[in-house]
Amino acid sequence: MPMKPEIRDRLLRLVAVDGRQVAARAAAEMGITRQAVSRYLARLSARGLVVVEGVGRGVRYRLAELRRVAESYPRDGLEEDRVWRSLCLPVVADLGENVRQIWQYGITEMVNNAIDHSGSPVVRVAMSQTALHTAAAVADEGEGIFLKLQRALGLPDPREAILELAKGKLTTDPAQHTGEGIFFASKLFDGFDIRSGRLHFAHDAGQLDVLMERSEDAPGTLVLMSLTNDSPRVMRAVFDEFAAPDEYTFAKTVVPVRLAQYEGETLMSRSQAKRLTARFERFHLVVLDFSGVREIGQSFADEVFRVFQQAHPRTALIPIQTTPEIEALVTRARAGSADHGGAAGPGSGQHAQGC
Repeated sequence: MPMKPEIRDRLLRLVAVDGRQVAARAAAEMGITRQAVSRYLARLSARGLVVVEGVGRGVRYRLAELRRVAESYPRDGLEEDRVWRSLCLPVVADLGENVRQIWQYGITEMVNNAIDHSGSPVVRVAMSQTALHTAAAVADEGEGIFLKLQRALGLPDPREAILELAKGKLTTDPAQHTGEGIFFASKLFDGFDIRSGRLHFAHDAGQLDVLMERSEDAPGTLVLMSLTNDSPRVMRAVFDEFAAPDEYTFAKTVVPVRLAQYEGETLMSRSQAKRLTARFERFHLVVLDFSGVREIGQSFADEVFRVFQQAHPRTALIPIQTTPEIEALVTRARAGSADHGGAAGPGSGQHAQGC
């Protein structure tokens, strides 16, 4: 009996999540026998889609790597479109047009960043593919993106560069770049990671953004991107989500507020709020995502939702994923703005998630 596509895809996804006890987990989830699952897994192995390791109770499965390409290029004279066409396009040529467009955007933007900003002697590009996902890496041996932004923007800590990148419209070379590449790439891909120095910023679709500090200092910058091969995501729809109505400008941003919070700290002070709101005035709409933030201080809330809002009435601030305590402070700050005759800004709290 031929394997149904939905069974194939579900088994591959179970293997991708955890290669242990796949037969038992699949049988319980899909309502079929473990023997039937084992036969299906054997077929996937015979087709070269999964790799089987170990025997008996110690057997483990993993997705087989179907394609891998890698190349090192001298940065001087390198052109990103040539890298895309010669190295990367053949890997994704059989995928949907929407997926190919996303990969073309991500590869060319990240390679161009390395060409124009890194100062590295070489740029390395790699791409690999399984039956479910495609992943790519763009690496250089330059100063490192977070250190360069810290120096160029006069920031006291390289971790603040990550917050600025998350806002978008950030570049050290405004004459040549819009500062949109990293922002939109992080929204287009299922997974988007930047590693530089001791810092590792990870953005996974549907998950909280994560900022980690590693014990070892990694030279240069490494950008990792991943996307499911049958992703329904459409690049134009993502761009339109952040455009002003009836315009084609980058007018909206979504800022993970937790990136403004160092480990062990609470967002209490006006200085923290000022770092958060820096450059917000460049946008028509700023969605402040409070996921992972349990509490803030009154001064922080007042600086963001009264002081900044009064100074920049054309920038709307929309808080989402707020706790009841945070929402109360936002409401209080906005009431103070109204009392002083300032713009309160539309909406607050959980009900604004659809914006």
